[in-house]
Amino acid sequence: MAKSQSCEVILLRHAHSTANLKGVLAGRDNRVALSPRGKREAQDLADFLERYEFDAIYSSPLRRCRESIAPLLERSSATATYLDGLIEMEYGQWSGKSLALLAKEDLWKSIQSRPSMVRFPRGESFSEMSVRANQAVQEAAQGRKRILVVSHGDVIKSIVAFHLGLALDQFQRISIDPASITTLRLPTSQVLSVNVTSHLSKVERGQLRRRDKFSLGGGQGEI
Repeated sequence: MAKSQSCEVILLRHAHSTANLKGVLAGRDNRVALSPRGKREAQDLADFLERYEFDAIYSSPLRRCRESIAPLLERSSATATYLDGLIEMEYGQWSGKSLALLAKEDLWKSIQSRPSMVRFPRGESFSEMSVRANQAVQEAAQGRKRILVVSHGDVIKSIVAFHLGLALDQFQRISIDPASITTLRLPTSQVLSVNVTSHLSKVERGQLRRRDKFSLGGGQGEI
């Protein structure tokens, strides 16, 4: 029986956004762009990622993801395929609201302790998000040697948790900072690295030293 081809999957969380800057839950708001910090991070990402040869690049269709890889695409003939399976969680009525205010809601405790049981008001459940995101990545990796996948904090956390064999209720233990890189090997579910930010400039890495207390949305990387 022939072995399945091994694929290296580089997961990239979008760079720092205007929603991160304001401390709000962006959700699927396509008006959210990169912040000035995020634009610098996108250049750092291009400097780092252009050394790789990707069989394909896949991304969430949201603006902040597209802007995060725009400098990389401008330097090459590569194009990105936009997959709905990689899109941000649908936070429903929570979208666009202050994380500080949301943290006072009763539902917040369940989000931290039992996310597998949570469905956002008029939105998606964590379980639904995890299934469609993991399915999208596994399908994208088939027949490829290396791919770049650009997505969002909670989405990437759910993918990492799945391949670490963690229950979804444990995925909040994982940190995925803006512009961070996480690397997997499929189909063997090897997690090679998580939340790497060494490719960012010293100035941008310094922003990550003070981590915010809001894990929903993947965290913003700074207070």
